[in-house]
Amino acid sequence: MPEDRPPLPPFTRETALQKVQSAEDAWNTRDPERVALAYTEDSVWRNRDTFLQGRQEIVEFLRQKWERELDYALRKDLWAFEGNRIAVRFQYESRDRNGQWWRSYGNELWEFDEHGLMRRREASINDIPIQEAERRIFGPRRPEERGQENPLR
Repeated sequence: MPEDRPPLPPFTRETALQKVQSAEDAWNTRDPERVALAYTEDSVWRNRDTFLQGRQEIVEFLRQKWERELDYALRKDLWAFEGNRIAVRFQYESRDRNGQWWRSYGNELWEFDEHGLMRRREASINDIPIQEAERRIFGPRRPEERGQENPLR
């Protein structure tokens, strides 16, 4: 029997915001095992052009991701919610091994089970190269920044 991962669906605006912030906080740890605990054992993902199923594949995917995307820092914003589904907009910045900085823009669709575990995640992501001086995401969001939306550009 899976443990509950509150907040549980159906989501209210407040609980959807909590779920989004919890996901942002977890991803900013860059700890694949910790992040994967938010997903069902058989969770299905589409991340760009990659299709995954199950926590083990998620862990391996995230491990490889954060070996490539150095100094990764993420911001997620609630876009919409209904019942057991949440739509999220996000931006993150990282650099590659050659020192090139990137800002990645994306949208995610999330579907949760009754225990608050994500059973489906679909992510569409676009990357743009940026100069280091253009960076605006530095580490995890500070408490006073919570709830603030990220600028589009």
